[in-house]
Amino acid sequence: MHFELKGSWFGIHVDQYRRITVRTDLWQACFACLLVLGWNVTAIEAQEAAKAETTAKTNASFRSLFDGETLQGWKAIPHFSPYKLEQMDVQEREEKLAQWWTEAQDHWSVSDKQLINDGKGPYLVTKETFSDYELRLQYKTVSRADSGIYLKGCPQVQIWDYTDPKKFKIGADKGSGGLWNNPAGWEGKDPLTLADRPFGEWNDVRVVQIGSRTSVWWNDYQVVDNARMDNYWQRGEPLPPEGSIWLQTHGGEIRWKHISIREIGADEANAYLAASGDDGFESVFDGKTLAGWQGAVDDYQVTDEGAIQCRDRRGGNLLTEGVYGDFVVRLEIMLPPGGNNGLAIRSDGSGDPAYKAMCELQVLDNSAEKYAKLDERQYHGSAYGMVAAKRGYQRPAGTWNFQEVTVQGSTVKVELNGNVILDADLATVGEYMGDRPHPGKERTEGHFGFAGHNDPVRFRNVRIKRLDTE
Repeated sequence: MHFELKGSWFGIHVDQYRRITVRTDLWQACFACLLVLGWNVTAIEAQEAAKAETTAKTNASFRSLFDGETLQGWKAIPHFSPYKLEQMDVQEREEKLAQWWTEAQDHWSVSDKQLINDGKGPYLVTKETFSDYELRLQYKTVSRADSGIYLKGCPQVQIWDYTDPKKFKIGADKGSGGLWNNPAGWEGKDPLTLADRPFGEWNDVRVVQIGSRTSVWWNDYQVVDNARMDNYWQRGEPLPPEGSIWLQTHGGEIRWKHISIREIGADEANAYLAASGDDGFESVFDGKTLAGWQGAVDDYQVTDEGAIQCRDRRGGNLLTEGVYGDFVVRLEIMLPPGGNNGLAIRSDGSGDPAYKAMCELQVLDNSAEKYAKLDERQYHGSAYGMVAAKRGYQRPAGTWNFQEVTVQGSTVKVELNGNVILDADLATVGEYMGDRPHPGKERTEGHFGFAGHNDPVRFRNVRIKRLDTE
């Protein structure tokens, strides 16, 4: 690279040009380094400023669940199923709650802006319920104590004495923070690392829960990474769509403070789920065109916000050009009120994917009144006409939902907004809606796509990971 000096540069006049020609490359390199260094410093400062601004906004959105002086906003419940409590008639339930609250007064107190329990009595429970959120708190306990934090009314993020050899056989030596009531072998049951501080010191706890997906940090160490938390009260089921935060206590004094929560909106929740374990996923939609897609391309369009949308009053199957055997697909779905569509799984490109493909996974506005009396196997996430999905986990019409579908062999699993709503082996299905057989359910590969039904349903951020390749 060469440049010409004109006038003066750093005090060097033009008539000195010939004498310093040999040095120009060095000067240029230094000058370039200064420019780059200046840009890097500026970029780093901008990044740090943006990060600080984001942190400030996040911190500002937290609100306290404990006012530091009273038990306002709390009720008391022992280890008792919230499902059974809800099934009681109103009078019986109110009597139970009053009884437990009276008992709690003997064991809970407030001092120095701390919630203090003597290790006995019912647990403190928020009167409010929460769906997707970030929870922060601090606790301090004593040796041989055993406690925990119930999420959405379900046990629990474990707190215990990691030095007690009597409980090493059940995992105490691994430390606190694990989802201890998860079945053996489940991710998250044991913490990833021992991060407890010594007795007498405060421990910092942070929990992020999206649906049943739970992440836990203990004293700034991540001990649970986006693991599914099992529903202790209804084993194998997703957690309730929403529920209370419970502070469990037994076996010894425990103190709590700085208990605060931040509710997480749909866009942030979707981004969080999409970022977790995203290795190996490849986009099959560029956000601008239908390149890479085939079939009813004229019945779909790409919106200004970068979504595939079925044209109003149009239908047909829009399929990937690629063929997939075992795979995982992640995407976001927005349903208009009363919207109807479907996900074609292993389609051969012909006929109705509900029957000719391995299956059609229903995409439907479950809340629409016109769908109130459908067969259970017709609601959102169901393997249409074969296996019903669980309901109650869909966001309102007009809101983006995050959905993950895993197809392996003859099994199909659907996770909606962090909750597994379908986990079925289609090879075991022998009864069909309307006694109509599904000859395609044994297909081992095919195209993925959308089965439009005349409604402007939208899809975006469509990514697929193959499971059947080395």
